[in-house]
Amino acid sequence: MPLTLLLDLDDTLLDTNLSAFIPAYFQALAKDLAPHIDPSLMMRALLHGTNLMNQSDDFSRTLSDVFDDAFYPQLNLSKDKLLPAIENFYDNIFPSLQGLTAQKPDAQPFVKWASAHGYRIAIATDPLLPRKATYHRLRWAGFDPEQFELVTTFEGFHFSKTHAAYYAEVLGRMGWPDEPILMVGNDLERDIHPAQKLGLATFHVDGESASSPGAEAGARGTLTDLHRWLESADVKSLLPNFNSVDSILAVTMSTPAVLNGLLSEVTSEQWRRKSSTDAWTLTELLCHLRDTEREIHHMQLKLFAEQDEPFIPRPDTGVWASQRDYLHENGATVLAEFNAARQTTMSALKNISPDDWKRKARHAIFGPTTFQEVVGFIAEHDRLHIQQVWSILKGL
Repeated sequence: MPLTLLLDLDDTLLDTNLSAFIPAYFQALAKDLAPHIDPSLMMRALLHGTNLMNQSDDFSRTLSDVFDDAFYPQLNLSKDKLLPAIENFYDNIFPSLQGLTAQKPDAQPFVKWASAHGYRIAIATDPLLPRKATYHRLRWAGFDPEQFELVTTFEGFHFSKTHAAYYAEVLGRMGWPDEPILMVGNDLERDIHPAQKLGLATFHVDGESASSPGAEAGARGTLTDLHRWLESADVKSLLPNFNSVDSILAVTMSTPAVLNGLLSEVTSEQWRRKSSTDAWTLTELLCHLRDTEREIHHMQLKLFAEQDEPFIPRPDTGVWASQRDYLHENGATVLAEFNAARQTTMSALKNISPDDWKRKARHAIFGPTTFQEVVGFIAEHDRLHIQQVWSILKGL
């Protein structure tokens, strides 16, 4: 069975010593931009922007948008004026920081072995830095960024690794694989615990060899230990579980972010292209998601808010595409409308108490159910249609 590996970068694949690297990086940036900005002002703006990226749960704005909206106003400069100097820094100055890192001897052999076994590999590094900086660090570790299916950077991702939704966004951008998944990283607070909240198996790279590492919760060791275990393990034990409240919230939060990322460069012609006579177009899929959110999901939440043990109807949505002429709507506009509809959903879900997640109901299709299960159906519906979107995009 195929395995999807989510690999952290710093101190997992690359010996970085972040406590030394980050101050040196910030100081180098401040020094290089000194002709344009007072270094003390630049440092305050840089830290402010970074803190806001860590806190952001706005699925409609990439982390680079969050950073830019905080950083440049504090400098009283437009991005256009400073961008050439910033690009020059990442092209010519940032590479000089390589000496503060070192290659990890077991990283390249592990990735080579995993790739040879057909494992899908994403670099799940905290997307707080530009693509150029992340690609430099991958090369310092001895890798070509193009050898990985996905690399997370702040230009295209919406959550930092403090959020379980980050891991859901990564998987969504990979088409929500229905297969075993393993997150591998060194940081308990940013790699291990948030991934476990989503329902993923994890492996904690702590630099010390473990005699029987396994890959259950609490598994730890070196990449060499992980390699040995995976050679003989039944990877079916790494199938994720997305049924917890934390997981459901992470998936539903991530879905607009995934779609915003996947569809950011789709042309007007591609929105309407059919892969076969009976297939939905991207526009029709997004219309379905938007209207299901507005007319079914919001109705379900309203019923729970108004009734003790509601009956949950399930209207037939199969006829909507033809009845409502989805094909001739504007795909980009529909995506924005889905974002707005999901924001309403998330605002409602954030106010749900632990007891309310256990409230009972009766579903028209599934029979006796609970609020948690009904919202879980929303997350499952999201994953299904993201898989379809991803498949359509692969065929374009």
